[in-house]
Amino acid sequence: MDLLGGVSHDVLRILPWVAAIVFGLLAGLWRPRKFHWTALAAVLLFAALNAGAAIYVLNHFDDPRWSSGEDPSLSAPSLSDTPIVGEYLGPLDSALDDVVGGVNEFLAFKQALPVALEFLAASGWALLASFPLAILAAGVGFTMARRRTAAFDKYRADVDLLKEELEQLKRQIASGHSGSTALPSGHADSEVLPRRTRS
Repeated sequence: MDLLGGVSHDVLRILPWVAAIVFGLLAGLWRPRKFHWTALAAVLLFAALNAGAAIYVLNHFDDPRWSSGEDPSLSAPSLSDTPIVGEYLGPLDSALDDVVGGVNEFLAFKQALPVALEFLAASGWALLASFPLAILAAGVGFTMARRRTAAFDKYRADVDLLKEELEQLKRQIASGHSGSTALPSGHADSEVLPRRTRS
């Protein structure tokens, strides 16, 4: 089943643009922090759709949608209708039809080839643009990864510092508690001296 059978040449040319833009917008809204990778994926999708359109055109090169009307299809004359000798030339009709059919296929392929090359050129330009975009996306991703690593290291250092302060606080509380409990026993063992009175 040909899903693109009713799609015109102009619509088929616009479809990769629409699909790539819609994908970029939806994926960008879904994961805005990964927008650099989304842009790269949209460009690669555009390249893949154009390459697929070129393959579709070549597989359906005899479709009249690719015809510019400059080379109309040929039709073979009927030799059997020739006066007097028509009955002898009748068997040649099938051979002549095959020759004319081959010429028509060649003309159809000749008209479809520029259309396919147009899609392939768009795909090639998209792939060419994807290389610097991939380098840029990798650089942005590396920078973001370094920032996340630095933030995690800072968070871990803060946690370690809080743990150390907590341990110091525990030791201070423990030492203060032991000092307060040792003070009454010292007073109990000490001798109480009588108070001197003035004469």
